[in-house]
Amino acid sequence: MTDCKPSPSPADTTFQLSKQGETFDDPSLFRSIVGALQYATVTRPEISFSVSRVCQYMQNPTLDHWKAVKRILRYLKGSLTHGISITPSTSSTIHVYCDAGWAANPDDRRSHHGFAVYYGPNLISWSSRKQKVVARSSTKAEYRAIAFAASEVSWIASLIKEL
Repeated sequence: MTDCKPSPSPADTTFQLSKQGETFDDPSLFRSIVGALQYATVTRPEISFSVSRVCQYMQNPTLDHWKAVKRILRYLKGSLTHGISITPSTSSTIHVYCDAGWAANPDDRRSHHGFAVYYGPNLISWSSRKQKVVARSSTKAEYRAIAFAASEVSWIASLIKEL
């Protein structure tokens, strides 16, 4: 992978991973690299979603899952100089962006949601998770995402007030 072409993102947004597919011939290699990627998420939180997606298939990885792991590695190679920076600002406004993907997982049809919280120009909190229950509509998935983001914002607002 040292001579690979860097990837602009850690995941392919046009392709959904699923349990179906040709089995990868070296599952221990897959597990070893995914374990190392889990460790890397401590310092590279932007790969957390992609790594958690491939972790779901540790039991029986396929070639598609292996391609997803290699894409994460290619992204890391191309983004060695990237990082999250905190810039001084006089702005004390909180902005929240959230979204949900209805029935996004083809295996269990669960939705996923995520949010990003900015304090002024600085990203201070983010999350991306699979919802615990199956949403019956995209509207319900979006409402769950909003509720999840709102609870985080209320906690952040109370924390800022205490400071």
